[in-house]
Amino acid sequence: MASDLLFSTRELLIGVATSSAQIEGGDRNNNWYDWAQMPGTIADGSSPVRATDHWNRWREDTALMAELGLQTYRMSVEWSRIEPRPGEIDRGALERYRDEVAAVREAGLVPLVTLHHFSHPSWFAGLGGWTAAVAPERFLALVEVVVEALGEYVTDWVTINEPNVYATQAYLFGEGPPGTRDWGAVRATLRHMTIAHIRAYRLIHRLQPDAKVGFAHHARVFAPLVERNPAHRVFSAVDRALFQDLLADAMLAGRWTPLLGRRPDDIAPGRYYDYLGLNYYSRSAVSGLSDGTFPGAPVNDLGWEVYPAGLVEVARDLHRRHPAPIWVTENGTADAADAFRSRFVFDHLQAIAASELPFERYYHWCFVDNWEWNDGEDPRFGIVALDYETQERTVRDSGRFLAHVIADGGVTQGTYDTFVAGQDYPSDPR
Repeated sequence: MASDLLFSTRELLIGVATSSAQIEGGDRNNNWYDWAQMPGTIADGSSPVRATDHWNRWREDTALMAELGLQTYRMSVEWSRIEPRPGEIDRGALERYRDEVAAVREAGLVPLVTLHHFSHPSWFAGLGGWTAAVAPERFLALVEVVVEALGEYVTDWVTINEPNVYATQAYLFGEGPPGTRDWGAVRATLRHMTIAHIRAYRLIHRLQPDAKVGFAHHARVFAPLVERNPAHRVFSAVDRALFQDLLADAMLAGRWTPLLGRRPDDIAPGRYYDYLGLNYYSRSAVSGLSDGTFPGAPVNDLGWEVYPAGLVEVARDLHRRHPAPIWVTENGTADAADAFRSRFVFDHLQAIAASELPFERYYHWCFVDNWEWNDGEDPRFGIVALDYETQERTVRDSGRFLAHVIADGGVTQGTYDTFVAGQDYPSDPR
């Protein structure tokens, strides 16, 4: 009953998010497969070749999403499957993706398709990847092919996922392919991804005037480890500006910064987004140019702080500078025992419901446990558990919790008592 609702989610479309390299399996023609072949790069020695075998099991996964009542599905296409060699388009791969998005629609879910989610063809990496001046041009060619092929069923697009994470992982910390440490490469990557997003935004709207286009921006709360320490406060502001604010202003509004070099002649200040895509996971305790956690803070299996209020904090700041509907394109937690994931989802949805901001969508990361980049197969983010050996899927209690939330249009007292009450987060032992 409506009177039984602790809070409503009826204004939200609720679904799950995935990425092709983390779920499909089988592809040996991309930069992350190449990276995984290098000793010591992946924590458990695995590779994306197994993953969840979604390339073959997509019908099963789509049916399970429909069974849970999910309303929208964020997925990505694998560039290396579509263009395995420069200029060579695999029409069979495109047809496979077309079949999938058609089935997603038929199952009652709204598809949201990401065009670049960390992975790309080995040949593109050989050109220098996103550091190459030709990168935006090559990406635009892919965008045109994909939108023309899938546009009958897809009108919602993410151009690029987490450009700030991609650039720093690949070229600042050396924790992703190609694993170098080069500030010039960080700048070139962010420059070319910004150009690519803006040009892709315009291209998609030429092909689909009513499309909704944005990029998935990773934002986190940067807070001083010691509030009264002036250096910690300064570093918090610097970290936030360098990691997320300057890039968001450039990609969303064409507000160029010297960080990105000379502004291209064809790009002027404007509006290059139809929604604010926001990936939110955690808060950083700042004492310098590095991440940390607050002693005693609640944390997940990977040691990331759980800080639900931060979702609204970063959304409010981004919306103040760039007003638009807010789509939480990723939010989730590593919890192998499923001991606090329902609490995590409850706390974040409650924060959304209590805010005055125009949240429209919430995508939980992720659907089925997947291959988690450098951490391999160990972290468990799914509302559906995966046995990697048998590929058997098992819906977790957190998946059933989310299904109840969608069916009821919010969290009822009964659902809370069944799935959330009694759950709590582990704490940082320091």
